[in-house]
Amino acid sequence: MAGTLRLIGRSEALVDGGPGLRFEVRAAGVPQGAFAVRWAGQVRAYLNRCGHVPVELDWEEGRFFDADKLYLLCATHGALYDPATGACLAGRCQGRGLAPLAVVERDGHIYLVEESPDP
Repeated sequence: MAGTLRLIGRSEALVDGGPGLRFEVRAAGVPQGAFAVRWAGQVRAYLNRCGHVPVELDWEEGRFFDADKLYLLCATHGALYDPATGACLAGRCQGRGLAPLAVVERDGHIYLVEESPDP
């Protein structure tokens, strides 16, 4: 499988611990919400779905970090996730982390790496 790049936003839109960038992906043939954030200088992306139950994490559009800007927070259940890996750290996620998505940052833009079949 080779990946194709789909533009999802400009690099300047993401600052460490700041608001995220929401976008949509197709997972298992179904459109699903996703988001990207910047953490420790790197862009990270995940499906916008809590590990506890399938609800979106952000309580206000694009607000994924807790008040201290250290963890990704499910606003519905209070579950905490590691922004670098999506791993469940505390709360009702009970070890079920976020589903990561491959992204790359080039020339001031952020791209989703979409899987596509080899010809």
